[in-house]
Amino acid sequence: MALTEPRPFLTSLFEAAVMAADPYAAIRAHLPARPKGRTVVVGAGKAASQMAAAFERLWDGPIEGAVVARHGPIEKCERLKVLQSAHPVPDEAGLAASSALLDLVEGLTADDLVVALVSGGGSALLPAPPNGLTLEDEIVVNRALLASGVPISAMNVVRKHVSRIKGGRLALAAAPARVVSLVVSDVPGDNPAFVASGPTVPDLSSLDEAREIVSRYAMALPERVMAHLSGDAARAPNPDDRAFAGNEVHVIASASVSLEAAAARARESGIEAMILSDAVEGEARDIGRMHAALAREVALRGRPFARPVVLLSGGETTVTISKDYGKGGRNSEFLLSLALDIDGVPGIDALAADTDGIDGSEDNAGAFADGASVARMRATGVDPRAHLARHDAWSAFSASGDLFVPGPTGTNVNDFRAILVR
Repeated sequence: MALTEPRPFLTSLFEAAVMAADPYAAIRAHLPARPKGRTVVVGAGKAASQMAAAFERLWDGPIEGAVVARHGPIEKCERLKVLQSAHPVPDEAGLAASSALLDLVEGLTADDLVVALVSGGGSALLPAPPNGLTLEDEIVVNRALLASGVPISAMNVVRKHVSRIKGGRLALAAAPARVVSLVVSDVPGDNPAFVASGPTVPDLSSLDEAREIVSRYAMALPERVMAHLSGDAARAPNPDDRAFAGNEVHVIASASVSLEAAAARARESGIEAMILSDAVEGEARDIGRMHAALAREVALRGRPFARPVVLLSGGETTVTISKDYGKGGRNSEFLLSLALDIDGVPGIDALAADTDGIDGSEDNAGAFADGASVARMRATGVDPRAHLARHDAWSAFSASGDLFVPGPTGTNVNDFRAILVR
């Protein structure tokens, strides 16, 4: 592919990254053995229906169960139910879906197998407030976490202590059945206990840590929630609990694998690729400036990498919102910040997108940017710096015609960033 066609090139890298996280191929490599008893499938996440459909095609035996996907287009299943609920803010449908999954694993025996199909986004899709709390309480907690700027790992520490299903509680409810969790990771570091707040995977994070996170980020939570967090009932199961003995957890797709696939695709096109990290965290606009500084250094000084080169990174950035905010997600905010810092610099083209195909709540996965993006925005009357200040990157890129809209992909290994320096 010619270097004069940067956007098709960058799009091909995104497609390679998504293809590497294809649920069918990933599940096929990790199929568990058939049990003596029943096989019950449960799951949740942005890739839930695609994972369920793939498992149906691959499983040689009777199955039953349900998974929970976000509202919108889904992959149809023949033997498994696909329930739908809201993301990123939970709704009543999610409450009913959580109860349905808990009912499915009730009364199982040691001869039965539970297959948990888990992907990113499951935290919001599975609201299950503990006794004494309401769905509205969990919604307030979720909104407070999203607005706080807290890293995803810390979000999940709090979430799993305000739930009847997260933090391994779904697997605990399935005991003594064996639980095999197949996880598409969307979290930096690929800790499966943090994906969808680990409904079937407990971890060692403690109630004290959850309380400290709430305090450190000054989250305004309802009094009922604070009272719950102050009591022992909030404690999540410990991974050393004998109920989890014999369970298996497999991370079947991740940002690391997807970035390697994108790098291979770039090299096939004759462009060297450098993977900066698959676990980048931090404020999206700050990470954007850091990437921009590196790209400028390569473009203007030929260091630390020689041109042409594509810089790849993954992970999950955060956006700490203010009261006055517009449209957009963390990838478009990252890219608007980067666009401002490469303004007027030739030879830099970038794509930032969420691998699930949706960045925030709009219909775009992210956007493209280059050294002329800011000029294009200003030519339409848009002040990009003002839009960045009020978290309105979607509107800025919409005005310049730079949105990237591939549609839902059916998988989710989090942020994908590719910066081509020619």
